Amino acid sequence: MISETIVVRCMHCSTKNRVALSRMDEGPKCGKCGSSLPDPRLDAPVDITDASFESEVMQSPVPVLVDCWAPWCGPCKTMGPVLDTLASEYRGKVKVAKLNVDENQGAASRFSIMSIPTLLFVKDGQILDTATGALPKQEISGRMDQMLLSE
Repeated sequence: MISETIVVRCMHCSTKNRVALSRMDEGPKCGKCGSSLPDPRLDAPVDITDASFESEVMQSPVPVLVDCWAPWCGPCKTMGPVLDTLASEYRGKVKVAKLNVDENQGAASRFSIMSIPTLLFVKDGQILDTATGALPKQEISGRMDQMLLSE
């Protein structure tokens, strides 16, 4: 079986490392210097589903901001560019994930999502904070900073 791979540049020594996508969650190390490699999937929001929610969010080695949204929702659409920017700015520190609640009603029901957009701030498998409605970037980043500081 051939595994899909990506090339990840070490932020410490700049060495290019080939890593199987299926192993990115295992915390790969640079082959030259042994430093932890950044996860390039964190540059942009990750689409998650009911099936991947547990592994992508609850078992994530980094905190996760989950955007619960639907394609028909106007305020959800306005949040898209904000979340793209935050995913890039918090790369390697916070994973930004998008959950389409129309297609993934199991997770939406599990977390009692009644209004969208709803943001879930998850760290170490625990929901630390929630927010409903379209929020300005500064408020979301402030909550993300608080999540990073929480023990």
